[in-house]
Amino acid sequence: MTIARETDIGDAPRRRVPAWLRETAVLVAVALVLSVLLQTFVGRVYFIPSESMEPTLHGCTGCTGDRIAVDKMTFRFGDPQPGDVVVFEAPTSSWNRGYSSTRSTNPIAKALQDAGSWAGLVAPDENDLVKRVIATGGQIVQCCDAQGRVEVDGQPLDEPYVVMDFPFVENTLTCETMPQSGRCFGPVTVPSGNLWMMGDNRSGSADSRAHARDELGGTVPVDDVIGKARLIVLPPSRWGTIDSPSIQQR
Repeated sequence: MTIARETDIGDAPRRRVPAWLRETAVLVAVALVLSVLLQTFVGRVYFIPSESMEPTLHGCTGCTGDRIAVDKMTFRFGDPQPGDVVVFEAPTSSWNRGYSSTRSTNPIAKALQDAGSWAGLVAPDENDLVKRVIATGGQIVQCCDAQGRVEVDGQPLDEPYVVMDFPFVENTLTCETMPQSGRCFGPVTVPSGNLWMMGDNRSGSADSRAHARDELGGTVPVDDVIGKARLIVLPPSRWGTIDSPSIQQR
């Protein structure tokens, strides 16, 4: 007589994960890893929240600010040069006045935001700024010459991008009159390895001039530079490259 063996639970056939689901999971994982690598080492999109770089970069409270593509590779092979528009981390506490974290106070929501930032889907929780390089380590920067121009090592800069600035009127409102023109500052000797940064909107930018009394004299270490602003990618009506003209006379 043959006795049939009872089939126990352990012998039940396992359900296989559908091939399409496995492939989708792999593709999502690869996409996330690539996104992290690209935005950490190659480039990232940043939002312009203020008017400090007008008219080169558009941004203001309540309006649609530009979104810019920032190249993180260029400065791995060389330092920023005068005329470059760069994104950098706030180097001292004085640059952080008025800045507050964008993260939620809810721990779960904050964890999701941090994970999104890691994947490049949410902005990093740090005070990143965008300005133009005016002078580099060892150079002396000041304003103004007789025509109200910024000078580096005694030579006036060629700055066609400056549209908005403080008034400067010969024999009436200059650096020798009282009161002085709001353009006047310096001279400042930029420490080696640092940069003097200014916004294109000279009358509306809290740049190196506004931080001249901090521990770095308003300068920004090259090590704090994240990358070079290359393109305006949004909105579509603003698409275009971001110029980095040679502003110092050679």
